[in-house]
Amino acid sequence: MTTLPVLYLIATAAGPTHHIDDGIQAAQADGWDVHLILTPTAARWWEPRMAELENLTGHLVVWEYRVPGQDVRGASSLPKASAIVVAPITTTSACKWAAGITDTAALGIVAEAVHMGVPVAVMPFWNEALYAQPAVRQAVTLLERQDVKFVFGPGEPHPPKSGRDKDFPWQLALDAVRSA
Repeated sequence: MTTLPVLYLIATAAGPTHHIDDGIQAAQADGWDVHLILTPTAARWWEPRMAELENLTGHLVVWEYRVPGQDVRGASSLPKASAIVVAPITTTSACKWAAGITDTAALGIVAEAVHMGVPVAVMPFWNEALYAQPAVRQAVTLLERQDVKFVFGPGEPHPPKSGRDKDFPWQLALDAVRSA
């Protein structure tokens, strides 16, 4: 029996997260055992349909830190990751991560994993106005210095109010982490 490599797919509350099922299916077609981790806001978007994501991956979706004594949906229920894709990532999450703020399981998991040798690829979904903020550029630089691979899809960053979340190129992030 062959065991598939484990991919943590971490999604923050950006438009393409509405189509995270497309990202899961792309990763599975690429040969990954996908474990989905959402920020709390992204989890609220999917809350009425969370069972669909769990059926698709075959695993519980993680969106919060484990409560001591409880291991139902917490991060400790995850197997060791072979690689991590953070897609889509918001400017807020990128800046918090770069500053070492790990107030969500999604950010805590990836912030730790990158320093444990786990390959990490990140695909932003940002508009040009937010990307122009010096703190955002600084966050990208700080994370790249930690061997985080940033991949900007075609047309990214996009003009404000014009992002095409349905056309998010999940495969680019998967290719980047595979080559890492």
